[in-house]
Amino acid sequence: MEMPSFQSIQFTDQLPLQAQLQTHLKDWICEGRLSPGTKLPSSRRLSAELGISRNTVTLVIEQLRAEGFLETFPGKGVYVAKSLPVNIYGIKQIDWQYKKAQAKLSDFANKLASKPLTEHSQTLPFSPGVPDLDAFPFKIWNSLQRQHQMRTCLMGYDGNQGYKPLREALAEYLRLSRGVRCHSNQIIITQGAQQAISLCAQILINEGDDVLIENPGYMGAKKAFRARGATLTPCQLSENGLDINSLVAISHKTRPYKLMYCTPTHQYPLGGILPATDRLKLLDWAAQNNTWIIEDDYDSEFHFHHKPVAALQGMAKNTPVIYMGSFSKTLFPALRLGYLVVPEELADTFVKAKSFMSGESPLLPQAVIADFIHDGHFIRHLRRMRQLYQEKWHHLNQLIQDILKNKVTIIAKSAGMHLAVEIPHCDDKHLSIVLKEKGFGSSPLSSYYLDKSKMTGLVLGFANTSQQQRENLVAMLSNLIDKDL
Repeated sequence: MEMPSFQSIQFTDQLPLQAQLQTHLKDWICEGRLSPGTKLPSSRRLSAELGISRNTVTLVIEQLRAEGFLETFPGKGVYVAKSLPVNIYGIKQIDWQYKKAQAKLSDFANKLASKPLTEHSQTLPFSPGVPDLDAFPFKIWNSLQRQHQMRTCLMGYDGNQGYKPLREALAEYLRLSRGVRCHSNQIIITQGAQQAISLCAQILINEGDDVLIENPGYMGAKKAFRARGATLTPCQLSENGLDINSLVAISHKTRPYKLMYCTPTHQYPLGGILPATDRLKLLDWAAQNNTWIIEDDYDSEFHFHHKPVAALQGMAKNTPVIYMGSFSKTLFPALRLGYLVVPEELADTFVKAKSFMSGESPLLPQAVIADFIHDGHFIRHLRRMRQLYQEKWHHLNQLIQDILKNKVTIIAKSAGMHLAVEIPHCDDKHLSIVLKEKGFGSSPLSSYYLDKSKMTGLVLGFANTSQQQRENLVAMLSNLIDKDL
């Protein structure tokens, strides 16, 4: 075969010469223009033909030799490797006997393939779970971060359980503000709330075990338990959250429930607050039925008219409760840091499980949060946000009552960072899509139900909104409901 003219290679300014020459030669070899066994010109001659440096040519030849496309023989020169197929027309089209072979996926992967992908989309006004990012104390945070970012000890490893100064600061905060019975050795720092729930699922239940979950309830908990292969049973709600009477009624069965997930301080998404008497009944029920409780202390920091009821975990000694929280709403979501408070005898098991699932959490943000809490900035920030969110809640609440009147019903109590509204006979999933197209976030209320939804409507996160955005959204909702979408 006649040697092709290397002068036909054209170079552009888009990529480095080395990358372009490497691609051209590789393509020529794969296309058969440079057949196996063909001797290449010397690097000196090739560089002269191409009009590029000899050093660039040498580097390309060495790379293609390392990849197996070329081979060199001392005293003889550089050749196209003979082991390559003779008639190939591109790397992706190399003909081999088992090219259609693929190992089977797990049952879990096959289940995922049949489900739609649900992810956090861009942060929009009224996206649930997003705090007021503009009101965050960036100056203080950045100052603390600058103090820590040059510390070499934060650039290595520290331990899967989490940065000890953060666990100590967090333990003190939880004892004082939430009545949680804990010390730093019981705290596990996680990559957000989702990993916290997943760790609980891995450690507390086996495939096929029965798990109780609020209905409607947090979608992330459903995902974690289903991924573990659990059988989910919906637990009904009353005006104040978990319906303890219905819980007792469904518990009379042969096979016990291994675990219950609940949000007693601020039910998500409907907003009920479980009274202290019902909390004690829940603890009694769990003890009698040998059932673990995951207490997600969702939005406990943002009650507007009274102090939140003490955490379920701290209402008695040795409760069967795993307490969990997150910094996503108290600080900001991109931190991806949460925490678990587990019984002391389970701490080592949880740390080992975390080491298997993900390893350590990033050290630098943990160090910054530790100082942010220890120096009092965290408490002051929560106090400011509580006042700010109360004002926003009142404003949105009043707008809905004045403009939407008989069109919707407000469900959520005066707490937290979101407002749930019922819109009867509404395709809330379509409504949420329409709002997103117009620049507003929301979640369809029906998507929170484990079984057939009993209510349709929207969950609106008002924390990260301005007055104008709240007015615009309510006016738009009024028009959309009038037009029946």
